[in-house]
Amino acid sequence: MWMAKKGRVEIYAEACKSCRFCIEVCPKKVLETTSAVNSKGYQYAVPVNPDDCIGCAMCATICPDAAITVYREA
Repeated sequence: MWMAKKGRVEIYAEACKSCRFCIEVCPKKVLETTSAVNSKGYQYAVPVNPDDCIGCAMCATICPDAAITVYREA
């Protein structure tokens, strides 16, 4: 039986500088920026569609600030 891949994205908000690279690269449109700001004054990425994450980790790979961790789940 084929099972869809599942992932879980965690964003370290304090490290995010709102470059939006992660948002643009995500094939499932899991991430978006929030209207809240971190202590540096940047809006940061948050998972808005977390159940759609496939665990590809493209967001974590492209993040220049290492602010994203992706966990793959069964």
